[in-house]
Amino acid sequence: MIVGLGLGHRARLSRENFRFARQAGATHIVATLLNSSPANASGTPSPLLASRSRPDLWSREALTELRRQVESEDLHLEAVESLEPADLNDVLLDGPRRDVQIAGLQDIVRNLGAAGIPMLGYQFSIAGVWGRHLTPVARGGARTWTFDSPEESPIPLGMVWNHVYDETLYAASIENGATIAEVSSDELWRRYGEFLDAILPLAETSGVKLALHPDDPPVPVLRGTARLVYQPGLYDRVLALHPSVSNCMELCVGTLAEVPESNIYEAVDHLSATGRIGYVHFRNVNGTVPRYSEDFVDAGDTDMVAILQILARNGYGGILVPDHTPELDSQAPWHSGMAYALGWMRGALSAMNELAF
Repeated sequence: MIVGLGLGHRARLSRENFRFARQAGATHIVATLLNSSPANASGTPSPLLASRSRPDLWSREALTELRRQVESEDLHLEAVESLEPADLNDVLLDGPRRDVQIAGLQDIVRNLGAAGIPMLGYQFSIAGVWGRHLTPVARGGARTWTFDSPEESPIPLGMVWNHVYDETLYAASIENGATIAEVSSDELWRRYGEFLDAILPLAETSGVKLALHPDDPPVPVLRGTARLVYQPGLYDRVLALHPSVSNCMELCVGTLAEVPESNIYEAVDHLSATGRIGYVHFRNVNGTVPRYSEDFVDAGDTDMVAILQILARNGYGGILVPDHTPELDSQAPWHSGMAYALGWMRGALSAMNELAF
């Protein structure tokens, strides 16, 4: 298996962080083109993130240049993950610009293939990641993300995934109390099926895999909208929609471990046996919905060595990325946390004779 590093927002796509990744033992990069907001004073992600369509960042030229920058530091760009909410809000909401946005997403997939980037990690969710807090509850008081079943609020108009894509519509919605309509599971799956039907054939011809991330937090309904993959077995439904190897999963061990009354080892065994994992988000958690906290890779409820052994037994030889990790008290909290996770992962794989270089 191969150890990679995820750079979770555009500001981290720098030569310094590419060199950090290589120095810490990663050989592959999973890049995000979005700008993420800092947490506010309470540790909660701001509900007022602005999302703007940036086709310039997804052009063939820009993606090719990003790949070249990564490769110049002796790394491989394995995937780009997280689509801009403003690029698919009407795909998610079945709105009037759906067909225009589908065409834009097709361009993104086409450009990824032309730039030599083999994978797009994505989520298909209206509410997105919501309700988490950054709190000092990990080992030694390290700050980490926690979820404690907060009171849910409806989603205002002009917003998906906690991002405001239409400020005028959002402001009016806040003033008059209008919210998006409730979305049922059947309706969400219909929209997702149409999305795949439109995007997947182009992904196949472009040599790009589409890797779907499960819903985090993994609950069936969030803020009045259904969730797509909130338990491991729902990946079977995703894969059955199209048997193509381009239709695959971004297997997040931490998210699937948060599912109540689910056996994470059985889930990873079943899903890795399909041969349809694009790459793995490798993290640990304590607890499940409705209350959990992310933890160090060696400190949560899941035996992560056992997860590695299951993946190896089923022939998985792809990328492992520590997508989140607690932040250490240091001058570089994120870097030190990631360095710890990468070192642990490399050590465990070396002991198993499963580390690929």
